[in-house]
Amino acid sequence: MQAHHPKLDAAVQEKILTVTRCGLTASESTGFFRTAIGLYYLASLMTKEQLDFKALDKAFNRFVYRSIGGGHSMTSILQFLSGGKVVEVLDSPRFMRAMADYLPEVPVDSIPFLLGLNLGVAKDISKIDARGPVADWLEKQRILREEAGRT
Repeated sequence: MQAHHPKLDAAVQEKILTVTRCGLTASESTGFFRTAIGLYYLASLMTKEQLDFKALDKAFNRFVYRSIGGGHSMTSILQFLSGGKVVEVLDSPRFMRAMADYLPEVPVDSIPFLLGLNLGVAKDISKIDARGPVADWLEKQRILREEAGRT
């Protein structure tokens, strides 16, 4: 399952697949995969180095195809991250624990930032309203962080 790109080496691919295996059903595992790789992709963009997006997307798309099959790409993964089904994954303690344990390249506390970034870009590209389940989840996380800061 080699995708030749330094941002997506064999070790990272195995970490993402390990998070995937924490799902209890095929559907849940697919949601875990889509969320984990989407968050890792977004986190990998947070760099000062110049990125070759063509090579990066080719490697990620190849890994997605080999992992969950045709009909999926990084574009569909990022769309998934801005839709309501991702909230089910994010609300899963098993998923959050798996991310913390197996994919530390994406700190769990960075997830709201990464999702907000993705939602903002999706809104800019599609010109649609960003309100919905993901925006609601992000607001809930903000409130929880504020409450935790007060205690």
